[in-house]
Amino acid sequence: MAIKSDDQARSVATDANADRSRPTSELDLTTAGEGPVWRQYLRAMGPGLVTGASDDDPSGIATYSQAGARFGLAFLWTALLTLPLMAGVQEICDRTALATGTGLGELAVKRFHRPGRIILAVLLMALLVANALNIAADLVAIGSGMQLLHAGPTWLWALLAGVLITMLLVMGSFARIALVFKVLCAALLTYLVVAVLVTHQWTSVLTHTLIPHVQFNNAYLALLVAVLGTTISPYLFFWQSAHRLEEMRDEPEGGAQAEPLTDKSPAQAQRKQRTSRLDVFAGMTFSNLVMFAIIVATSQTLHAHHKTNIQSAAQAAEALKPFAGHFASALFALGFIGSGLLAIPVLAGAGSVGLAGLLDKQWGFSRSVRKAPVFYGLVALGTLGGTALSLLHVNPIKLLVLVAVINGVAAAPFLVVVMSVSSSPQIMGEYVNGNAAKILGWATATIMAAAAIGLIATGGL
Repeated sequence: MAIKSDDQARSVATDANADRSRPTSELDLTTAGEGPVWRQYLRAMGPGLVTGASDDDPSGIATYSQAGARFGLAFLWTALLTLPLMAGVQEICDRTALATGTGLGELAVKRFHRPGRIILAVLLMALLVANALNIAADLVAIGSGMQLLHAGPTWLWALLAGVLITMLLVMGSFARIALVFKVLCAALLTYLVVAVLVTHQWTSVLTHTLIPHVQFNNAYLALLVAVLGTTISPYLFFWQSAHRLEEMRDEPEGGAQAEPLTDKSPAQAQRKQRTSRLDVFAGMTFSNLVMFAIIVATSQTLHAHHKTNIQSAAQAAEALKPFAGHFASALFALGFIGSGLLAIPVLAGAGSVGLAGLLDKQWGFSRSVRKAPVFYGLVALGTLGGTALSLLHVNPIKLLVLVAVINGVAAAPFLVVVMSVSSSPQIMGEYVNGNAAKILGWATATIMAAAAIGLIATGGL
């Protein structure tokens, strides 16, 4: 990681102090000169939106489709439950980046002694394995989706997608990659369209959303654990922090370095934190709306016609044809193709960011391969490893079960790391967790720990 010279550091400090000494009216004029408030918020949209959208990858779509097909509207209440938990945790991860200009891996080095770092390194390596397996399953889903659209065999598109994504990540600039991410987010809007097309019982939808309909049987509880594990996945914690840092590095103020909030004027820091928080909340809301729409759509079609044996997103799309028509089926397929193309780079990058940071190596798609060889090596290992697995005719459902086990067990320890870092005044300064963040963060850690125990109890291990 590039280090600023003493002269540069003094220059930054002088500029920051000069900003802080300016009258409030002058600061307001500067803010106004940056354009309307809505435009500032629109420019800030990115890391939170991409993180939220990547959570709805083909494996997540398959899980939500199973929930709707097998249990109808009974899982809708989970969309309301997981929204504040997701938003709270991702805002915390985002704030660690904003406050420190440093990734979670590097912050963990500061926060924990050697035994804690070793445990975290083992967890991160397990996360890399889980992400590679998830990538394989997502590539198979992309290939299956293209086959449904009569574009060619599954294996060909899985191979092409894996190779092209790897090339984009290794050879593309961060600005280009970020733009592709934002465009792919739009693919998930197809699920909102499908839900509107096929739903006619909106009163029942509202009732099931507001009132939990819990069933105390193994099948329901196992799927509940899967929904929680799919929605609150460990890789999202590292990606949210990393993508925000990449965005900050791309700003003119910091140059090659991410400029933390402490180096900005009070007005600039407040504005940055406010727009970033909106980005995170909007992204998590979008993610849960997609989850909500998939459960509604599959419950109104597949569950209503007793088509409950859905094991993949491609099967859900195929099964929709007799009840919702070819148009809805094609939209469903386009949605998980786009979401898979978005999620694979996120899956590959998230664990790589954490492990590279823990090893004190440079990381990030804004760095060149020469400057961050370990990071890019880990990314390529994830994408190409996943591509190889996708060509071995391994059952993608078995892969996803294994991924769910690893994520379910690892989520709570990773949340403990996130909460320990973000609750440290020495690391976070004035941006340390408040009471609301502490309650949401530790509540999520407790729920995910219970989910891991539930995974074991329901035979998931």
